[in-house]
Amino acid sequence: MENSEEYRLKQRLANRLLLRCGAIGPLLFVVVFLIEGATRPDYNAWRTTISTLSLGNRGWIQIVNFCLFGLLTLCFAIGLRRVLRTGPGSAWGPILLFIVGLGLITAGPFVTDPILGYPPGLPSNGPASPHGTIHNIASLIVFIALPAACFVMGRRFARDPAWRGWALYSIATGVLVLVFVAWFFASVGAATHAPEGGAAPAGLLERLFSIIGCCWLSLLALRLMSAVGQNGE
Repeated sequence: MENSEEYRLKQRLANRLLLRCGAIGPLLFVVVFLIEGATRPDYNAWRTTISTLSLGNRGWIQIVNFCLFGLLTLCFAIGLRRVLRTGPGSAWGPILLFIVGLGLITAGPFVTDPILGYPPGLPSNGPASPHGTIHNIASLIVFIALPAACFVMGRRFARDPAWRGWALYSIATGVLVLVFVAWFFASVGAATHAPEGGAAPAGLLERLFSIIGCCWLSLLALRLMSAVGQNGE
């Protein structure tokens, strides 16, 4: 009996640690890219993408930021699978978040190409390099997999009266992320042909859907940590 109780305690602690990664990772990611965007010389956070923070002398900070966020998301995906166990979304929810984590880890070292005038002095909007192409594909996968995870989890939560509010929140998050992603790509196209400092807010839009998605991840992790503590599982 003692061994059984000790095992359950270890499992519960492991689950909470993995879920905690999901609470910390997104918040840390947002804080870093907001500070970097606000303090980087010649960087326009309204116009310029988050990924271009990986370029320049301080680029290593955003590269590490991508990779750390990805690693912590992988841990969260594992914790989510351990906690959900059965039922709708118990497999695909964690799988989609695992894909998000892999995409982030890939996007880190395979840095983007210069775009929208940043970094200054380098040619922008030219032919994509191999590493830039890999970065763009990895980013697109993240942009699709995250809202897909929101919809999958929303479907699961809709079946549980205690989680009905989370069903609405999850679906609304998925919709908003997709809307802002589409608007972001349209703005990138517009900003590409606009003069430096043009009005197309590609950087703002990317920050909006990134913050919306990251808030959902962190709050979901915190909610699940609370549920694990209450159920003693």
